[in-house]
Amino acid sequence: MSVIRRGAVAIGAALALLVAAAPTLSQAQSNTQAELEKYRQMLGDGNPAELLVMRGEGLWKTKRGPKQASLEGCDLGKGPGVVPGTYAELPRYFADTDSVMDAEARIVHCIVTLQGIPRADAVRNPYSGAGQRQTDMEALVAFVVEESRGVTINVPQKHPKEIAAAQRGEKIFYFRGGPYDFSCASCHGEDDKRIRLQDLPNLNKDEPARRAFATWPAYRVSQGAMRTMQWRIYDCFRQQRFPELDYISPASIDLITFLGVRAQGGKMDSPAIKR
Repeated sequence: MSVIRRGAVAIGAALALLVAAAPTLSQAQSNTQAELEKYRQMLGDGNPAELLVMRGEGLWKTKRGPKQASLEGCDLGKGPGVVPGTYAELPRYFADTDSVMDAEARIVHCIVTLQGIPRADAVRNPYSGAGQRQTDMEALVAFVVEESRGVTINVPQKHPKEIAAAQRGEKIFYFRGGPYDFSCASCHGEDDKRIRLQDLPNLNKDEPARRAFATWPAYRVSQGAMRTMQWRIYDCFRQQRFPELDYISPASIDLITFLGVRAQGGKMDSPAIKR
């Protein structure tokens, strides 16, 4: 038998084995996904983020900074001092800054304007590292988002700048670049994708898009910390090997705006718990 024919026979045999194994592989994947879902449900019975929510509420009501003021007068979109339901309607346009802001950008704004803390200090360390105590910003976000649990997502698209932010965010979502020629859609534009034990939602579909937005911020068991939506976007950029994304940058807020618009009609269920 010639070398070419032996090669063809080997390839044919390999293909036959793959075809025969396909149902088994599909069944194994389904079983894995079912077990992962059970795992998530068990973890959800006691979310460690609840402790961070309590700490965030304390920080919200504590007088701090040069002005010795609390954040209880912060306007998150429903008027000064109103917190319940606000996260479900962010990002949105704020006239006092003439810009679209997400929850974290707005909290920073209130820290600066109400408490007199310099902006550089307010944004210096937004994310906690491995084994570190969670940051004040993470705690404040945990409190604010908990106050919107069960509220319908309704990211506004009335002001021209809100519409423009969502349009730019859509372009960012589909933009391919970096050494791997990746985009956000490379991981989140098709069904049945997963990184290790983490399912990747197809954000081109309504229900997965709603669920994804509704469950961030989330407590990451693998990191022992609650992570905010800004962190989620930052880490996605890191994994794409894009240039480091600045905290509460316009690009991050545009992308979050697009994701929020895609999630319209969903119900907030955050802080959630993830792998």
